[in-house]
Amino acid sequence: MLFLLTVTGHTWAQGRVLNLQECIDIALQNNLTVKRGNLTLEGALIDRSQARFNQLPNLNLNANSGYNYGRSIDPTSNDFINQQISFTGFSGSSNVILFNGLRLANIVKQSQVNLESTEFDLENVKNNVTINIVTFYLNVIFNRELLQNAAFQLQSSQEQLDRTRKLVTSGALPLTNELELVSQVATNEVNLVNAQNNLNLALLSLKQAMLLPASEEIDIVVPEVEPEAEALNFTVQEVYSTAEGIMPEIKSANLGLESAQLGIKIAKANGLPSLSFGGSFSTNYSDAFQRAVIGEPIVTEQTVIFDGNPVTIGFPGVDITREDVPFVDQIEQNLSRSIGLNLSIPVFNRFSVRNNVQRSRIQLQQAEITVQEIQNTLRQQIESAYNDAQAALKTYEANEKQVDALEETFRAVENQYNLGGANFTDYQVASNNLYRSKSDFVRAKYDFIFKYKILDFYKGNSLTID
Repeated sequence: MLFLLTVTGHTWAQGRVLNLQECIDIALQNNLTVKRGNLTLEGALIDRSQARFNQLPNLNLNANSGYNYGRSIDPTSNDFINQQISFTGFSGSSNVILFNGLRLANIVKQSQVNLESTEFDLENVKNNVTINIVTFYLNVIFNRELLQNAAFQLQSSQEQLDRTRKLVTSGALPLTNELELVSQVATNEVNLVNAQNNLNLALLSLKQAMLLPASEEIDIVVPEVEPEAEALNFTVQEVYSTAEGIMPEIKSANLGLESAQLGIKIAKANGLPSLSFGGSFSTNYSDAFQRAVIGEPIVTEQTVIFDGNPVTIGFPGVDITREDVPFVDQIEQNLSRSIGLNLSIPVFNRFSVRNNVQRSRIQLQQAEITVQEIQNTLRQQIESAYNDAQAALKTYEANEKQVDALEETFRAVENQYNLGGANFTDYQVASNNLYRSKSDFVRAKYDFIFKYKILDFYKGNSLTID
C-alpha cells in the first residue's frame, strides 16, 4: 500500500488545475498556426483599407536643387549660358479616377470578401486546435481512470495476499498459495507503473499541445460525464445540413467563389475606357536670372563733322543696370498651373485583357471545385464520425455488460479460492479478465464520448465536457 500511495501520489502533484476551456484558451494563445492566422488577418485588413483608399485622389509634391557647370540652359529663361548656376524647382500633381469600368469598386468588394474568408480560415484553425486539445484532454482522463483501475486491482490483490498469509500461517493453506499471490501482486504493481507512465505521457502530450514546458506541473479537472445511449437521436443528413451552414471552412470556400467572380469583373474592366481628372503646378529659381533696372535719364554727347565743322550732338537716354531677381519673385513669376480631363481608351494591348479574363474564369472553376471538395470532405467526416459513434456506443454497451458479468464471476471465484474450492490459476484468470474488461470499458466509454462530441460540434454546439 505504501508503494501504491507513492506512485499514484505523483498524479495529484501540486500545480495549476485547468479545466477544458482553460486548456483550449492557453492553446489558442500559444499556438503558432493561430498566430500566423492572426497576422494573415491583419494583412487582409490592410488590403481592404488600401482598396478603399485607392478611390481617393492622389497628391504628389516634388522638389529639386543643384548646380550646373559649363554650357547649359538657364531653367528660368531657357537661354544658353556658359557659367556656373544654381537652380531650384518645385512641382506637384494630383489625379482622381472618375470612371474605370467599376474596377476600383469591385476591388473594394473583393478585398472585403477576402477579409471575411480569412476570418473564417482563422476560425477553422482555432476549431482544429480545439478538437486537438479535447482529444488530449480526454486521453488524460482516460489514462487516469486506467490508473485508478490498476490501483484498485493492486489493492485487491494485496488484500487477498494478506488474508492468504494469515491462512498459511495458521496452516489452513499451503505456502504455494502465498507465493502465487506474491507473483500476482508484483504483476499488478507492474500494471500500475505502466498506467502511471501512460498518464504522465498523456499529460505531457497535453502540455505540448498547449506549448507549455514539460517542467510545468499541471492537473486537469475531471468532469462527471457518462455516455447516453439516446444521444444519437439524429441522422447523418440532419448533422450535415446544419454543418454546411455553420462550418467556417464551407463559408470560406463559398467566399472564395464570390471573390473569383469579382475577379472576372475586375479583369474585364481593364478593357473599358477610363476617365480621370487631374491638375499640376510647377515653378523654379536660378541665380543666373536677372532683370533690367532703369535709372536716371542721361544725355550722351557725340561730336560729328557737319559742313567741315565739328558739331556736338546730345543723345538722350536712361541709365540701365541689371540685378538678380529674388527667390520669391522668381517662384511667383515662373509659376505655371494646369487642370484637365484624361480619357484613355484601350484599343489593342496584345490580348492581355482577354487572357486575364480567361485566367480569372479558370480561377472561378477552381474555386467551384474547391467548394465541392470541402463539401465532400465535410460530408465524409460526418458520415465517418456518425458510424464511429454508433460502433463506439455498441462497444461501450457490450463492455458494460461484460464488466458486470466478470465482476460477478470474480467475486464467485474469489470466494471459492478463499474456501479452497478453486485454485490460483482460476483466481488469476478471473482477476486478469476483470482488469482487462474494465480497461476496455474505460477505453470504449471515452471513445464514444469523443466521437459524440465531434458530432455535437458539427451540429453547432461548443466542444465541452460536462
